[in-house]
Amino acid sequence: MGRAYQNRKESMAKTSDMKAKVYSKYGRVIYMCAKDGGVDPDGNLALRSLIERAKKDQVPSHVIEKAINKAKGGDGEDFAVARYEGFGPGGCMVIVDCLTDNPNRTFGDVRNCFTKTKCKIGSEGSVMHMFDHACILVFKGDEEAALEALLMADVDVTDIENEDGKLTVFAPHTEYSKAKAALTDAFGDIEFEVDEIQFVPKGGTPVSGEDAEMFEKFLAMLNDLDDVQNVYHDAQLT
Repeated sequence: MGRAYQNRKESMAKTSDMKAKVYSKYGRVIYMCAKDGGVDPDGNLALRSLIERAKKDQVPSHVIEKAINKAKGGDGEDFAVARYEGFGPGGCMVIVDCLTDNPNRTFGDVRNCFTKTKCKIGSEGSVMHMFDHACILVFKGDEEAALEALLMADVDVTDIENEDGKLTVFAPHTEYSKAKAALTDAFGDIEFEVDEIQFVPKGGTPVSGEDAEMFEKFLAMLNDLDDVQNVYHDAQLT
């Protein structure tokens, strides 16, 4: 079997480890969402969206059910949101969103990712002003009908893009539930390709050469941390 078998075995182990991290992150955020907003997906749109997204990412049902059941019991871990800002390779701007049960540990781990890649973690608000906190809904539909439904529901639409019938709706994150409900009422059971609240950069920072390589390392280090849920940035790799 020799080296080829060893390579395949290592690849399988890496894939398994990556899946375990994905499952762990979804389990944690589903638990927190259910604990904060209720365990019934019909009454908690954010939870329903998370469950749909988890299923698309092939998270097993038992992982989802375990997280919701833990929220029902009310005696699970006490996670808190932690958000860090800073400057990555090439001066790009970065926001790191975490869920943690130990803020000191998480801050130390995230800071280590910055320092080991010669980056600088910043203070609160240092880069946040260069991002829009937006809900993003992507689906196939009629642009005029979608815009009419959103306006009739008094949704503050920031932008709507149409690419060959695929619509991307941008709205402030506070309008998420209202926007999704308006579109679902208008079009029925929509299959959203993207259904998320994200930090969207207002501009971009070109990152190339050695900085681009360091940026990939920086992202990999952050994504390896169990506490890290999302990393947002304005890097444009060239």
